[in-house]
Amino acid sequence: MEEKGKVSGDYEEVLLALLHSRAEAERLKEREQLFSALLASVNAVLWAFDWQQQRMVYVSPAYERIFGRSAALLLADFSEWRDSIYPDDLDYAQSSFDQVIERGAVEQREYRILRADGEVRWLSDKCFISQHSDAGLPLMVVGIAEDITDKKHLENELHRLATTDVLTQSSNRRYFFDNAEQAFNDCQRAGAPLAFLLLDVDDFKKINDRYGHQVGDRVLQKIAQCASGALRRGDLFGRIGGEEFAVLLPGCDQGTARQIGERLLREVQRLRFNEGDQAFGVTVSQGMTLLRAGDENLSSLYGRADSALYQAKRNGKDRIEQA
Repeated sequence: MEEKGKVSGDYEEVLLALLHSRAEAERLKEREQLFSALLASVNAVLWAFDWQQQRMVYVSPAYERIFGRSAALLLADFSEWRDSIYPDDLDYAQSSFDQVIERGAVEQREYRILRADGEVRWLSDKCFISQHSDAGLPLMVVGIAEDITDKKHLENELHRLATTDVLTQSSNRRYFFDNAEQAFNDCQRAGAPLAFLLLDVDDFKKINDRYGHQVGDRVLQKIAQCASGALRRGDLFGRIGGEEFAVLLPGCDQGTARQIGERLLREVQRLRFNEGDQAFGVTVSQGMTLLRAGDENLSSLYGRADSALYQAKRNGKDRIEQA
């Protein structure tokens, strides 16, 4: 009887162990399912990289949504990651990734990716060392990559609104003078020539009074378009007042500056506006000056150009005067 009772007790223990094991397995399965569901819902790419083997050992489901590429191909060949980087950002993305070994973590890096469908997206990718090889474990780097494309578009739009004249889409006064001051300092240090032009629309008040402010706005827009076609790459142009514009020409001597100013005069002279049964043209007056040895800041050039502009007005308008 005792033997029989002992055997029965052993069976009970085995049964309880099996039930416990099954319950534990169920709990593990539930946790795994929960973990998988959480990973699938996270709109960021979690990844793990074996530094010695130079291969990706894990990437979360969001990779295929964000990158638009196969996770299986990435796990098979790390060059898939390099191929996904926007060409202009590849050197930065690679060099910043390499810095994680020296620093232990890299938390500030943003770069663009090129999805398989050709769409360009912005990423914020943070990474840090998870395991150290000196502990007898592989050197693992883990990270998280978030899609920040919408944030970048918003930043660009806010920057555009902060720096652009809404009407003419040229630089606004503050942005123009901030950049012009920097260009002035650069040319002064390098001993390079620099030209400054002020433009004012002739008889603009008469245009507004006769045809209305909407027509006047159209005149300003067309003049800004003329400037974009007449100036060189690297020249600065902005609307600094109601009907007044400014141009900064870095590296530009007197002869070239006058050629550019005259080209702009001709482009404006060609403009024609139709309002009802009436047609009219417009002209601009310009004041020009060059960087001199004694100039300490941009204000010196602005003052001389302003005096030259008023001289152009007094001398009949539609012309360039130099001071």
